[in-house]
Amino acid sequence: MVRTFLAAVCVLILAVQTGHAQQSSSGQANVWVQIEAQPNLNAINEGLQRRASELRDVNGFYLGSGWYGIALGPYAPDDAQRILSTLRSQGRIPRDSYIADADDFERQIWPIGEDQLAAAQAVVPADTAEPDPQDDAATTESVAVEPLPEPEEVDETPREARAGESRLNREERAALQVALKWGGHYAGRIDAAFGGGTRRSMAAWQTENGHEPTGVLTTKQRAQLLGQYNAVLDGMGLAMVSDPQMGIEMIVPTGVVQFTKYEPPFAHFEATGDIPASVLMISQEGNQDTLFGLYDIMQTLRIVPLDGPRERDNNSFTLIGESATMISHTEATLKNGQIKGFSLIWPAGDEERRTRILGEMQQSFARIDGVLDPAEGYNDAQSIDLISGLEIRKPVLSRTGFYVDTRGTVITTTEVVQSCGHITIEDEYEAEIAAQNTALGIVVLRPKDALAPMNVANFLEVAPRLKSDVAVAGFSYGGVLGAPSLTYGEVAELRGLNGEEDLSRLELAALDGDAGGPVFDTGGAVLGMLLPRKSGGRQLPDGVSFAADAGAVGQVLKDAGVRVSVTNGAGAIAPAELTDRANGMTVLVSCWE
Repeated sequence: MVRTFLAAVCVLILAVQTGHAQQSSSGQANVWVQIEAQPNLNAINEGLQRRASELRDVNGFYLGSGWYGIALGPYAPDDAQRILSTLRSQGRIPRDSYIADADDFERQIWPIGEDQLAAAQAVVPADTAEPDPQDDAATTESVAVEPLPEPEEVDETPREARAGESRLNREERAALQVALKWGGHYAGRIDAAFGGGTRRSMAAWQTENGHEPTGVLTTKQRAQLLGQYNAVLDGMGLAMVSDPQMGIEMIVPTGVVQFTKYEPPFAHFEATGDIPASVLMISQEGNQDTLFGLYDIMQTLRIVPLDGPRERDNNSFTLIGESATMISHTEATLKNGQIKGFSLIWPAGDEERRTRILGEMQQSFARIDGVLDPAEGYNDAQSIDLISGLEIRKPVLSRTGFYVDTRGTVITTTEVVQSCGHITIEDEYEAEIAAQNTALGIVVLRPKDALAPMNVANFLEVAPRLKSDVAVAGFSYGGVLGAPSLTYGEVAELRGLNGEEDLSRLELAALDGDAGGPVFDTGGAVLGMLLPRKSGGRQLPDGVSFAADAGAVGQVLKDAGVRVSVTNGAGAIAPAELTDRANGMTVLVSCWE
């Protein structure tokens, strides 16, 4: 009886307090009957469809903190109270349904295109209208009314809380355990069974949040707990996106990305704000070979960093790429001749939000009819640095190197190995630094897996003759041509500008990419290694280059425990033979983040 009286007082005071809220055309506040709240879009969509088939005036709203609500209305307060009582007594809405006003909702999400909140706010409140001077009531003396004190909010009893809890389905019970675990109160298994461990964790959460530690959460406490858990997703705009052209339906963080274009097999969703995130939907017809090809191609893209686990089986693959700046997750599956999947690319250091969004995307991902037309969104602006609108992963720096023994040991310039996350030979083979001489600018690289080069350097033991012809093999354009180029010149001096005896000066127009390449004489013997064109901080004139001579290079290799081949020289060989020898010995060395 006391609870009924207090509830009546609450309704009365709510009506008084909302008298200054948005008004209907009759001067009464527009209110709603809120009947349901759900913590995700899937659940609220199901609820809206179900309620709309049973009731009139059904609306969907975003409540904030990742929660969504279903409300009937809008109605005048008297009508709302009557509808609430009638539907409750008929058992057509939950017993914990209540009257809500527009301030309880952030925005309307259903029906699509309607905005009852905006319409309500556009109406002029009746109590701001000028009084009619002919109205006798306007001339009577005003009577001051003492405002009633605010009543204490009446929450559910433990019995009512247990009754509400019994109506939860397995997914909702598991969601509470997940939220309790996230909050550091629950360490058990997510089994949707509220045993002793779950009850103790609920009591601990209640104590931490200023509630009586009963071990049974009321409806409002459950909403508070899930609101805390979902607060990290505020502003992410998680929404179900259905794309018939892709044949995919899934949740996308529309608050931070938006659709921009189709580039088969991808639909691109690019960042709209400060968070450098992106999403790809993947859709194409194909077979196992197509799936495996996509798996290989994805790993060449900048959005899939080299570090991270990779898994592939007969019908699916998962790629996770991790770098200092980003983490990407890609998964795709072959089914009925169609490959479909998605990628989420998210900034590093935001792991909780990334994993929560990824979980929503994985759980919601669904195949629907349709597959992306290969001709959709075709772009005539082509680039060798792009695949389907995505940038190919490129190294920070590339220079030239060459094999010095049959195990695949390589020497190159120290310029290419500075501040590298990892180093590759020929963009394929991982390598590590075995030794280096920073004074000469020479570094020795050892491949992580033994290689079998076609040719290795044969170093000249005697000094070359002045003005003798030489050729440098190098990747002048950073590997764009796919093979080294030969640049011809001659020996100008057998020492450096400051008299350095371990350097040779060459009259040869080398490019930056050639640095680290072998310098050949006309017989194919290696005279030394080409150095970068900058000398002592000065830019050299065109046609002036320097090389570390064969003796200096040989000593660095000896100190590193590498045995090299040497020669006293031989007769000149044909240019074609020199080219073949250079191709089998010279490699592209790349530095990656």
